Amino acid sequence: MAILPGSTLGMLGGGQLGRMFVSAARAMGYDVIVLDPDSNSPAGGMASEHLAKAYDDRQALDYLAAHCAVVTTEFENIPAQTLAYLAQTVPVHPSAAALQVAQNRKLEKEFFRSLGLHTADFVAIEQAQDLEQARDFTFPAILKTNTLGYDGKGQVLCQQFADLTAAFDELGCKPCLLEQRIELACEVSVVLCRSQQGEVTCFPLAQNTHANGILDVSLAPARVSAELAAEATAAAGAIADGLDYCGVLAIEFFITGDARLLINEMAPRPHNSGHYTLDACDSSQFEQQLRMICGLPAGSCRQHTPVAMLNLLGDIWPEGARPPWDELLGHEQAKLHLYGKTEARPGRKMGHVNCLGDSNEEALALLEKLRGILQKN
Repeated sequence: MAILPGSTLGMLGGGQLGRMFVSAARAMGYDVIVLDPDSNSPAGGMASEHLAKAYDDRQALDYLAAHCAVVTTEFENIPAQTLAYLAQTVPVHPSAAALQVAQNRKLEKEFFRSLGLHTADFVAIEQAQDLEQARDFTFPAILKTNTLGYDGKGQVLCQQFADLTAAFDELGCKPCLLEQRIELACEVSVVLCRSQQGEVTCFPLAQNTHANGILDVSLAPARVSAELAAEATAAAGAIADGLDYCGVLAIEFFITGDARLLINEMAPRPHNSGHYTLDACDSSQFEQQLRMICGLPAGSCRQHTPVAMLNLLGDIWPEGARPPWDELLGHEQAKLHLYGKTEARPGRKMGHVNCLGDSNEEALALLEKLRGILQKN
């Protein structure tokens, strides 16, 4: 039975993804209770109610279960046992099992390969004694912690085998994955939604560029062949089916110089590279997340306007002042989204701007113009 407007939804996590979900839910007539330990969380300030408690606080979890028709998450590092506990008394999407796979790079890569999908070559480094088995591995390679790595964190580039011991020490001798570094033609991502009945719909691929390990620009539609786009969409659907997933799921891919498609990683939630859907598609990824967890039909994923999304990091904030929003918003095709964070720090995601155009080239030209405005401060 569908969960209809007027119901209360639960959100684990109070960051910007949770904030945009809350905004979509409130616009459609739902109440949302956010659980996040940060009393100043971006989503908490917009929610119907904010529980500033730890994610394993049983009293807070019991309150969520008693008051919410369904519970979802905004990032993958919520403890899986929290989802399992809630699922005893209230529907939870995504599932604890899906989260456990996404939280561990080794489990994730092995899962992809179990589906017959392709990844970069890798070898598991669980402890110092395992380093020797990488002696014949193809370098350069990237050593990545199995857990808690994101936006370039928890990663060290190794040009040769001799660099590996120092890299392992730098990462705290935690279980890691050594992954071959790929010469890329580009990176792309698929954001899909999957219903409880297994129906899958996908947004058009986004083409992504990163700076210092953090997403900088997403261009949609991606400049890739129809064949590669179809292959990526099919692979994303296979992953969602393999997880028996419900909700919004993002899959990141590498495209090699010889046009091979390799899966990088997945995010069991809306994704930074899907923010373009807020202004360039019939439905946003956040509306789709709501529709999927509430048992509603999917909205249209049709993209109606070419778009280039620019991530806005705390680096552009002048000391004691704000960036020149008036000048930026003087461009009618610039759609600004700020996340309500109280403190700007270098590398911290503070917002994004979607640059619309009649073509990818127009959208990118506007993006570069706006980047120049923001960087002159």
